[in-house]
Amino acid sequence: MDDCVFCRIGRGEIPADIVYKDDEVVAFRDINPQGPVHVVIIPVEHIPGIKEAEERHQGLVGKLMLVAARIAQDEGIADGGYRLVVNQGREAGQSVDHLHVHVIGGRAMHWPPG
Repeated sequence: MDDCVFCRIGRGEIPADIVYKDDEVVAFRDINPQGPVHVVIIPVEHIPGIKEAEERHQGLVGKLMLVAARIAQDEGIADGGYRLVVNQGREAGQSVDHLHVHVIGGRAMHWPPG
């Protein structure tokens, strides 16, 4: 989508602090971090949310998780623990209608998350 902020980041039209990029996935530091490490991982393909993901996206959704684990390792939070968050819909806190995974770590996380 031409006006989707995450699509525009993925295409390099909006600057971001990119920590990982390949042909399918882009990961960048969140502009409003909720921890010492807060990275957002997006598919390059525009998928509005997890509920719009299709069977053909199975490998891509799995790749988002594997990239999250790699980023946690690279950022030094893998051993201490980290949280992966996928919000679906406004009531869950999804503010950009583009499937994305948050990797948050570097501090103690509590449950329930709120």
